[in-house]
Amino acid sequence: MRIFVIGLALWVATVLVTFTTRNANLIPSIILIGSFLSPVTFVTYAFGRADQVVTAQRIFTAFVYGGLLGVLGASVLEAAVLRQPSGLGFVGVGLIEEAVKLAGLWLLARRLPRYTMRDGIVLGAAVGFGFAAFESAGYAFNALFTSTGPSLLNLVETEVLRGILTPLGHGVWTAVVGGALFAAAARHGRPRLTGAVLGWYVVVVVLHALWDASQGIAQWLTLIFTGAPWQLLLLELGAAPRVTDGQVHLFTALTWTLLVVDGTVGLLVLRRRWRRATATPLPTPEVG
Repeated sequence: MRIFVIGLALWVATVLVTFTTRNANLIPSIILIGSFLSPVTFVTYAFGRADQVVTAQRIFTAFVYGGLLGVLGASVLEAAVLRQPSGLGFVGVGLIEEAVKLAGLWLLARRLPRYTMRDGIVLGAAVGFGFAAFESAGYAFNALFTSTGPSLLNLVETEVLRGILTPLGHGVWTAVVGGALFAAAARHGRPRLTGAVLGWYVVVVVLHALWDASQGIAQWLTLIFTGAPWQLLLLELGAAPRVTDGQVHLFTALTWTLLVVDGTVGLLVLRRRWRRATATPLPTPEVG
């Protein structure tokens, strides 16, 4: 809480000073603090519940290297494989991004002296939150530039929304898969791609795909519930119909509802996995 409160105060102060002085030199500070505040807070929280094998250096490496490699790998693969958003496209994004993060975690876990499911959840969360931090910074940077010029308000709104949603996304998904990977490693002595790992990978891919598709699903539901015949006809002809204020409000409410439901399911899954991981006491280090 100390990290979050102090970081939030610094971010708010930076935003207020930037709005007041119009000093563009402060914009990178807004992006960096806003993008990394929630991820760093939750990774620090997770670090306090890990085994002694998970040192601060390993957490830092997982957060920075794992997160950045995940963003780079996902960007390259998505650009090569995916062309336009669609139902299958969202599944493809989930498959690629979760696979890249799992691969990064696998590389970081190769030389650990021992493996526990608890450590896999913590290190997986570090990789996932690192991915989320770098991804949020990219979204915030893009939001700054509009057709009418730089928009500080767009940047701040994007940072706030991404900060609220960060605890429900990548960190949770990679933590679940990381726990499965380390549970398999504890049985076999090293990380292995078992049926359980693949099964939990599929679960988080589904959660990831539904998360990304939430706006499309909300648009479809809005038209089903309130769409007029002429709007549906224009859509069939490939034209974008005008929407009412009520439809805009319903779309927003449905989008947030879908995100909250998806995130809640992910948190419940992670909570159940964490309880199983902590049912067994941590190994006691040998003396001498």
